[in-house]
Amino acid sequence: MKARVVWVEAATMMGEAGSGHAVIMDGPPDHGGRNLGVRPMEMLLLGMGGCTEFDVLSILRKSRQQVTGCVVELEAKRSEEDPKVFTEIHAHFIVSGRDLSEKHVSRAISLSADKYCSASIMLGATAKITHDYEIRDE
Repeated sequence: MKARVVWVEAATMMGEAGSGHAVIMDGPPDHGGRNLGVRPMEMLLLGMGGCTEFDVLSILRKSRQQVTGCVVELEAKRSEEDPKVFTEIHAHFIVSGRDLSEKHVSRAISLSADKYCSASIMLGATAKITHDYEIRDE
């Protein structure tokens, strides 16, 4: 995997992934940025959310669950001192569908957290990661 980050101006950077996609990152105005994009640490949190959601959806599809929607709401706490690493991350899954099995949803989230989500497992080296979920019938 490769990526490239190019400084644009002030605190604005453009990240280019090996897949050919790009994203703008920027700092807040009080740190020289113009607030044009997400913060780099927000990107890490978003990456974890995307990684675990991808896993959960894949596992639920393989279990023949009729998923119509999935949202992962993430909340993180960071250390007060440098380096301001994540110390706690909570992922709240909202899984929607028809006749979803609570057992399958719970198992999919656990498998992602414990075995498949490389982002969660990597961030878990410094942060306590917790999960919960709700199921919405549609």
